[in-house]
Amino acid sequence: MIKPGMFISDRYEIIDKVGSGGMADVYKAKCHRLNRFVAIKILKPEYSDDKNFVMKFRAEAQSVAGLSHPNIVNVYDVGNDNNLHYIVMELVEGITLKNFIERKGKLEVKEAIGIAIQIALGMEAAHANHIIHRDIKPQNIIISKEGKVKVTDFGIAKATTSNTITSNAMGSVHYLSPEQARGGYSDEKSDIYSLGVTMYEMLSGRVPFAGDNTVSVALLHIQGEAASLREIDPNIPLSVDKIVQKCMQKKPERRYLSASELIADLKRSITNPNGDFVIIPAPIVTDSPTINISEDEMNHIKSVSKGAGLGINENEDTMQNTDGRRTRIDRQPVPVPVEEEEELDTVDPRMEKITLVGTIAVAVILVIIFIYISVKFFNLFPSKGNKGGQDPIESTLTPTPTEELEAEVGTVIVTSVVGLTFEDAEKNLKDQSDKLHVTRKEDYSDTYEAGFVMDQYPKKGAEIPADAEVQLFVSVGPESFKLTNVYGLSDQKATELLEKAGLIVEHDFTYNDEIEEGKVIETNPARDTPVVKGDTVTIIVSNGPKNEQSVVPDLLDLTEANALTKLKEAGLTLGNVSNDNSDVYKAGKVMYQNYEAGSKVASQTPIDITLSLGPKAATPTPGPQQYIGQITITDNPFDYPGESGIIVINMEQDGKTRNLFKGEKSYESFPITIPDIKSESGSTGTATMLVGRDAEPGEPGAVSENGRLIVYDDYDTIWAIVFTPVGQ
Repeated sequence: MIKPGMFISDRYEIIDKVGSGGMADVYKAKCHRLNRFVAIKILKPEYSDDKNFVMKFRAEAQSVAGLSHPNIVNVYDVGNDNNLHYIVMELVEGITLKNFIERKGKLEVKEAIGIAIQIALGMEAAHANHIIHRDIKPQNIIISKEGKVKVTDFGIAKATTSNTITSNAMGSVHYLSPEQARGGYSDEKSDIYSLGVTMYEMLSGRVPFAGDNTVSVALLHIQGEAASLREIDPNIPLSVDKIVQKCMQKKPERRYLSASELIADLKRSITNPNGDFVIIPAPIVTDSPTINISEDEMNHIKSVSKGAGLGINENEDTMQNTDGRRTRIDRQPVPVPVEEEEELDTVDPRMEKITLVGTIAVAVILVIIFIYISVKFFNLFPSKGNKGGQDPIESTLTPTPTEELEAEVGTVIVTSVVGLTFEDAEKNLKDQSDKLHVTRKEDYSDTYEAGFVMDQYPKKGAEIPADAEVQLFVSVGPESFKLTNVYGLSDQKATELLEKAGLIVEHDFTYNDEIEEGKVIETNPARDTPVVKGDTVTIIVSNGPKNEQSVVPDLLDLTEANALTKLKEAGLTLGNVSNDNSDVYKAGKVMYQNYEAGSKVASQTPIDITLSLGPKAATPTPGPQQYIGQITITDNPFDYPGESGIIVINMEQDGKTRNLFKGEKSYESFPITIPDIKSESGSTGTATMLVGRDAEPGEPGAVSENGRLIVYDDYDTIWAIVFTPVGQ
């Protein structure tokens, strides 16, 4: 029994149980080797002795371990300790999207789009690595405390090299694609359908199809039509409604063909919410007659749902539609469109081609056999030596070349050749079957040296025909890129940029009369030189001018005489002396110096000071009428949770401009209210907002503030500020 305090593999200390699933329990644990908290998923005891369950459990880690993406929960480790099979994952503190929706009822449109984009980005990374999730749903999406969205639980994910799934590999029925509901072929577009259902729930607060049992829900996914989001809420933009409709098309080819296309439309809907730019392909089959779902096909859908552990009650014969009506599921065949039936029988195109070729070959063989028998039987072409046609009919036939080839091909189990040179990998595969067709594809890799195999298709363990094609993806080494220009940046900023690019940074220092101390003079190799990750770059940093320098002393709160003494001790001189009122410093004390204490300047540099006259005398006569106003800015300049930047709010009144606010703000900071804005004028002021972002060196409009390069962009909105007299 797993208890808090126990150790797994002498490394992971169990802290607390945080969740439970069908096959495994999830615990918060501490990795004492790396001194960090992790989530550890442990297979339940009743499945530990079942080899099939253990294989599925380990397959979960293998399918996602190669992924590294900010929107996917990372897998760190997998192992077995005294028959405790476990996977160690990134610990994400937060709540599931399902709980988030339940708390809010439904989400704001921009909020839902921001979450959908992050989910799609995670899907895009998985699909690029030939991994299909197959169980996208709000329960498997975690929103961290920082607002980051992460996709988790690749428990039934499977590499796309295996093109079919069984009824035992299906997720929650409310989010299944029609092809999954039938237990048929599924691919990346199945994940897009499930994301469409998830977006539907985020925007409406309910799933598109609901029923009393899983059979009714599965049937609605196959043949039902969900209510339009704009019918539920007319405030939902047209583009968003059409994006969800396109994701939830029954036919996979009518959906988005990739997560990248979906992301592009989602981003476009933010800037053009009511644009009619979403194109849903027309159905291939139109005006189709209807066919019936047979009892056997109905039973197949049920068996699929049972395999997913969805608990069908076969005595339930009604289903609940999204409009609240109930429909009886008759035990007689149910009519569905022909195009849906065609999808039911969808197979792998490659298998379909093999079947077609095989069918033609068999037909040819049968024709040859028929002709051969006819000739022999009717003696249509008697030989010269036997014109009477008395040759006996042969009882056996010699196999045709096609028959011999089919008998000899057979199958092989693919071994792993990742990490070998292409030549060794090809030889290894040819040793399995010299009929295998080995093809080579090249790509960049930061992990594998040039000439070594970094991936293969099919994967290890796949059973393929002995004359099939095996694709080997061979590394050509890391991809080169131009060395970033860090001239003029601080040593720290330049180091961060170069290390982020995967380069090793070394430092050298020299005096320079033009570049201030701590700033980069140049690099070796020079900027824009082609480099690859792992190369060493030396930063030459300025020590400032070589002439003698003095450190400016702190003169504040000293008398003029004491300030002069300190300056002489530091090798500096006294510059201009001025006077001003101060509520902080007593009369006769230094209240300002033009060089900051601790800074370095050339020796004998004059230092200007200002002496305090004490507080300004109160004016007995009443001042002018004062006015007061306030402003609340509801428009959020940021698009997604967690996004932040520098916000500047200025007010223009009577031809004069003054700053009302400047500082760091984030997505969660809005709306912003600025109260008690004082003015000597009662005229209406207008407020504008600037949004600052980090800039690259040399970027037009960039200004330096506290060691950062900032570019300010106008936010195209003007707010009015109404002032009222004080006391009213």
